[in-house]
Amino acid sequence: MPGAPSRVLTDHGRALDTALLGGPRTLTIDELAEKTHLSHDFLKTYWQALGLPILGPEQASFTEDDAQALRDIAAIAETEQLSTRSLTTLVRSVGHTTERLALWQAEALVEHMASRYELDDTSARLLVLERLPSLAPVLEAQLVHAWRRQVAALAGRWSVEFSDARAVDETGAGELPLPRAVGFADIVSFTTRTARLRSSELSDFVSDFEAGARDVITAAGGRVVKTIGDAVLFIADDVRTGAQVALGLARAGRDGELENVPPVRVSLVWGRVLSRFGDVFGPSVNLAARLTAEADPGTVLLDPATAALLAGDADFALTEKPPREVQGLGQIAPVRLQRAYSPGS
Repeated sequence: MPGAPSRVLTDHGRALDTALLGGPRTLTIDELAEKTHLSHDFLKTYWQALGLPILGPEQASFTEDDAQALRDIAAIAETEQLSTRSLTTLVRSVGHTTERLALWQAEALVEHMASRYELDDTSARLLVLERLPSLAPVLEAQLVHAWRRQVAALAGRWSVEFSDARAVDETGAGELPLPRAVGFADIVSFTTRTARLRSSELSDFVSDFEAGARDVITAAGGRVVKTIGDAVLFIADDVRTGAQVALGLARAGRDGELENVPPVRVSLVWGRVLSRFGDVFGPSVNLAARLTAEADPGTVLLDPATAALLAGDADFALTEKPPREVQGLGQIAPVRLQRAYSPGS
């Protein structure tokens, strides 16, 4: 087909395969099925969940490492009696995360090469390709190390939160399972400020905000759920920590602690959420998103129920705001959160 990318690997491409994939692509899907004793349906479901294309049946697309990975996940699925839905979710979580991670890291390296060696974009990308065989093992080790630390941190939080808890809803019905403080920080006038930025300037602007916001959230004891262009969604395990995170974000944007980022509007809501796919869902998330749009630049808004939980805390000051109609939620009387005895905070 005219204009279609070639599937024939160059010598450099084969060298990259050896470095990144542990060996050459020698197996067709039929040979992969025979070697792993897995059905074609299982193989296709796994590969698609990983976010990778399956080429023609005669194309040698798979490696011995691919075969081992498939045998390993199939063994876990059998031992744990994973449903197809659960297995696909586990595989998709890896595929989705690593696809974004690979692109993020590659683009960071391109930016570095272009800056360090004063290269155009194409030349910088070609240089990254040359360096990947030596860089990949270090990045891989960092990925494994970070994953282990994150799982250990998650296990630690769960052991504290649930070690003395009793199962009260075995059917999965009823209220959402996790009590959490949920908040948003939204850049003020994002569209106006970024309308005339060049691509490199926009990249720097968004990167500064994401990195700066993540640092503030983590330092205060919260966790970033995701960034959405001009906004960041965060959670905390208790309402007081959530309040510290929200105030930290408002102050950082207002006082210029987030480099090159204007003031942010911030919200915080305490409620129960459902955690799935690395995201959180529930009425409190929706309410927090709506409250963010109602906040003034550099301020934090709460709903009345969350404000009531903080009312007895001497570290915080609460100011009721006039009731207002919030689209989709009706009339709400928001409450401004400030640090106690610190005017303008």
